[in-house]
Amino acid sequence: MACVKFLIWVVVNALALAAAAWLLAGITVTGQHQVLHMVLVALVFGVINAVVRPVVQLLSLPFIILTLGLLIFVINALMLMLTSAVSHSLHLGFHVDGFLTALLGGIIVSIASAVLHLVLPDGD
Repeated sequence: MACVKFLIWVVVNALALAAAAWLLAGITVTGQHQVLHMVLVALVFGVINAVVRPVVQLLSLPFIILTLGLLIFVINALMLMLTSAVSHSLHLGFHVDGFLTALLGGIIVSIASAVLHLVLPDGD
């Protein structure tokens, strides 16, 4: 069951990133194998969100509280920009143009992630 859940999570993240690329002109996906690249970008995004994001959130916790949680949107944008940078170095053809685009893309991906958590609860 955990393997199926992981595969669904990767596919949903790939679709969310593809939707962000489709909706926002500043997020581009290039290359011949765009579907494969989006799945790989979703994996990169997942690793970044699993490793880097908790550390950033912990270190910025006082500011998250001070901004009443709005800093989470900035952190989401930074994680998307980091995903773009790592994807560029891996030649995956995923690029985010700027911070505002990353902010809007992060909101789109967050909405998809929230829907995924409603459909597939963690079971905790």
